[in-house]
Amino acid sequence: MFSHVVIFWMKQGVPDAEDKLIAGAKEFLEPIPGVLHFHIGKMAPSHRDVVDQSYQVALNLVFPDKATQDAYQQDPSHLEFVEKAFKPNCERVVVYDFQS
Repeated sequence: MFSHVVIFWMKQGVPDAEDKLIAGAKEFLEPIPGVLHFHIGKMAPSHRDVVDQSYQVALNLVFPDKATQDAYQQDPSHLEFVEKAFKPNCERVVVYDFQS
């Protein structure tokens, strides 16, 4: 299994940036072949000091292997997501990839 976790920080002053990013991910990313698990949502507030609460949206994708994730990165729908949903709404992103 290969997990691809993406943490997003929204641009200030962009109305509904979180919702636009989430809608774009559902439209462009979820249908890409090879995605076994798709989960996107807004940061969940926590009372625990160890929980990072500086971001606004997180995406968790699971693939059967790294090769499938590599193909996903070059898929035209992923590239369209970057142009139409990510760039207009996000100022920063951090990615965590891990495999078993």
